[in-house]
Amino acid sequence: MAITTVLSILRGNKYEQDLKSATSFCATYGAHLTALAVSIGAAPSFGEYNAISTIWLDERQREIDELASAAAKIKETLSTTDLSFEVQDLYTEFAWADQDIAERALYADLVLLGSDAAGDADLRKRIFDGALFQAPTPILINRGRHAITTSPRAVVLAWDSSNEAARAARQSLDLLEGAEIVHVTMVDPVARMGVNGEEPGADIAAFLARHGVKVQIDRLSSEGKSADEIITRHAVDMGADLIVMGAYNHPRWQQSLFGGVTRRMIEDCQLPLFLAH
Repeated sequence: MAITTVLSILRGNKYEQDLKSATSFCATYGAHLTALAVSIGAAPSFGEYNAISTIWLDERQREIDELASAAAKIKETLSTTDLSFEVQDLYTEFAWADQDIAERALYADLVLLGSDAAGDADLRKRIFDGALFQAPTPILINRGRHAITTSPRAVVLAWDSSNEAARAARQSLDLLEGAEIVHVTMVDPVARMGVNGEEPGADIAAFLARHGVKVQIDRLSSEGKSADEIITRHAVDMGADLIVMGAYNHPRWQQSLFGGVTRRMIEDCQLPLFLAH
């Protein structure tokens, strides 16, 4: 999938590092950058006789003004580059922030989430609830201080033969094709028809190879550890610059109750992580 439009979601009050990374990423791919500065306001507070607190109203207006100022500074910064870009600001509330973000993610090839935005737990949750689950757009989360390069040395593709994993592989092809090696990584794979085939990983490896991707199949034993722990450790051992995986291939209520590989990767993985649903 060609990356021509990138939606970079920025914290309204802390965005400098994420903007720098997004600018570098879009310059590398020649992509249009939509910079979206977001501020999530507090729920309204009420005073006597259920009247809305004037303190809350003043605070809300202050946050709106600060967001508009941040958007103006972002536009000023991007104006010094050669990028095609636009700057938007979004003042919203937690209850519907996911829908607001999903609407904007519809018109991007990729949602980019950096360390500043990822550090805000409420914003991170609404970004994933909106962009990943209410839009067909993949997310690239990068907590590092360096932008994703056009030619990563190594990529780990977490593979379990699910629709989500296949979608992640297709949507990340631009990144995979530039890698020196892509490790198709399977944890405790079962060889049977209808799941992984007689030789687990062989089919997706052949598909990627036909796209010019250099592939190696790595079948790993969990050794009693969780799949996310094994995948992350393997990525570190292989010197991977990126992990690609499908998100939530089990019902989301089950993931919410029991944690799940996706949620732990989102919260804990320090390597750049490409997710598709």
